[in-house]
Amino acid sequence: MDRVKGKVALVTGGAMGMGKTHSETLAAEGAMVFVTDLNEEGGKAVVKGIQDAGGKAEFIKHNASSEADWANVAATIKAKAGKLDVLVNNAGILILKPAHETEPDEWDQVFNVNVKGVYLGIRACVPLMKDAGGSIVNISSIYGIVGAPMAGAYIASKGAVRLMTKSCAVDLIQYGIRVNSVHPGVIDTPMTKDLLHGDLETRTAIMGATLFDRPCRPEEVSQAVLFLASDDSSFVHGTEIVVDGGYTAN
Repeated sequence: MDRVKGKVALVTGGAMGMGKTHSETLAAEGAMVFVTDLNEEGGKAVVKGIQDAGGKAEFIKHNASSEADWANVAATIKAKAGKLDVLVNNAGILILKPAHETEPDEWDQVFNVNVKGVYLGIRACVPLMKDAGGSIVNISSIYGIVGAPMAGAYIASKGAVRLMTKSCAVDLIQYGIRVNSVHPGVIDTPMTKDLLHGDLETRTAIMGATLFDRPCRPEEVSQAVLFLASDDSSFVHGTEIVVDGGYTAN
């Protein structure tokens, strides 16, 4: 307990799935958590759950691909908390199409959230972090490391996040800001519910080379996020943590 006590954290896409669990985990370990999402009802429900459990959290409505929204998020955090110690760039979207069948507007939609959203977050939040240092955790995917069918834009975007993380790690070490990425495998979340709990053929295809006979639970990814957010990872910088049940080893 209290591994991030006294820290101020921001989790984008925090209304459901992994973002919800990341927010709850950081709050349970002592952080004040700003939960952001376009889903206002879901985000406020997450915050209420954290507060009811004795934690500290606030919700900010936020489109991660909007520069204006990021400016509002940064200004709100500065006004209410005065600093930011942990940025978790979690917001993301998935379109299941091969690259050659993806429409240009679909491609742009994926990149605007998954890549531009991470860039805008780093750009907006570094001024809040650079005086005292901190940790930036970018949520990528195993598909930022290996290829797979039917997700050309998503895979390209997550690969971009992986290398953007390394570039920012080089640039931001001067401020004592650590930057790392987390690469989950197949996770049981609302986004994948229909695929994992439908017919056996689809489940088998989605699970792919996972060596465990089950998908990853969101809280298992959140433990990696917690590690990177905490001082336990004080010398972990510019790298990736893979949480995939052996998928990329097979």
